[in-house]
Amino acid sequence: MTVEVLDFGCRLNIAEGATIGRLLDGQPGDTTVINGCAVTGEAVRQTAQAARRARRARPGARIVVTGCAAQVDRDRFSAMAEVDLVLGNREKLVAENYVRSGVHVGDIMVPVPHDTPVVSGRGQTRSFVEIQTGCDHRCTFCIIPYGRGDSASVPPSAVVAAIARAVEDGQHEVVLTGVDLTSYRPSLAGLVSLILREVPALPRLRLSSLDPAEIDEALFDLIAREPRIMPHVHLSLQSGDPMILKRMKRRHTRAQAIALVDRLKALRPAIAIGADLIAGFPTESEAMHCSNVSIVDACDIVFGHVFPYSPRAGTPAARMPLVGAEVARSRARELREVLAKRRATWLSGLVGSTQQVLVERSERRGHAENFANVALTTRQDAGSIVAVRIVATDGDILTGAPV
Repeated sequence: MTVEVLDFGCRLNIAEGATIGRLLDGQPGDTTVINGCAVTGEAVRQTAQAARRARRARPGARIVVTGCAAQVDRDRFSAMAEVDLVLGNREKLVAENYVRSGVHVGDIMVPVPHDTPVVSGRGQTRSFVEIQTGCDHRCTFCIIPYGRGDSASVPPSAVVAAIARAVEDGQHEVVLTGVDLTSYRPSLAGLVSLILREVPALPRLRLSSLDPAEIDEALFDLIAREPRIMPHVHLSLQSGDPMILKRMKRRHTRAQAIALVDRLKALRPAIAIGADLIAGFPTESEAMHCSNVSIVDACDIVFGHVFPYSPRAGTPAARMPLVGAEVARSRARELREVLAKRRATWLSGLVGSTQQVLVERSERRGHAENFANVALTTRQDAGSIVAVRIVATDGDILTGAPV
């Protein structure tokens, strides 16, 4: 059997996609699994497009669509002639479901029990470990709670055991992932402290997207002071405008986000800031857009995920006055341009510095602790962490010579 898994969207989907591949290993027949995303209408469209491409490329294979795209838009995918099976998020991690046909998408609007974490990256230099899924908050624009259900956390002992196995397998960096990572219970700070204590051989721990409203003092102190936690924080900001944040039903303010970054940088100046930002949210005026753009400089954002607003049926924001798709796309382009300039300036400032780089499987590329992408002048052992002198940048990637 040849299994092909195509992942779209977040790191959580990537981790689950790796699990799907292992589940199907050894089953008879050829299968293409499209693990789709639903965060935007464009993501759903890309999932459908991938199904059509897969049918053309592998006419004899079973085509399975799953993930959030299947969960929230099951009718669209069940109507596609190219698709043999549609599975929901709960169903996609059960091997027996892949021998079925038709549509099998259950109601996941209840917490999904997780006894063991989903882990990706076996055979890679970095491991993504799912510690949480779902979300208890209902931001006005977000469809993901309808695709993932309420927040559910993996027991701390199971997370620690999975990370210990990853380290034994030679993976020197672990990324904790989840839909709403800071809602991990009983405590994200407690889990991080436990990991650092129980897995002393883990050199690098990275946290994925964090909600600024839920970074408590214990977690803040770990990010700011613990050297094994990478100096790279990705914040779920969504907007830099105070009024739009309220209309999104976000729980932080612009001022709180800026103050958080200022405090982090005061204690850990080398920390790199990333953020999710939506352009063209309903009711967004030109002045609000300018406020959104200005958060890039105010928070020194050097990694950005920028999305033009996409109305998702059933969400409150979809009923608000829209600014129009072209306006949203234009504003997203401007945001990306400002981010690119900020990023280029930051990278230029790293030339001449020495960075600790985790070497990827290519043996000629890796990531620094601050998550900067580094091209190496000489081949190094995959999985090793090497000191690299940064000699140049093209504005997007650093070039470094091992020392």
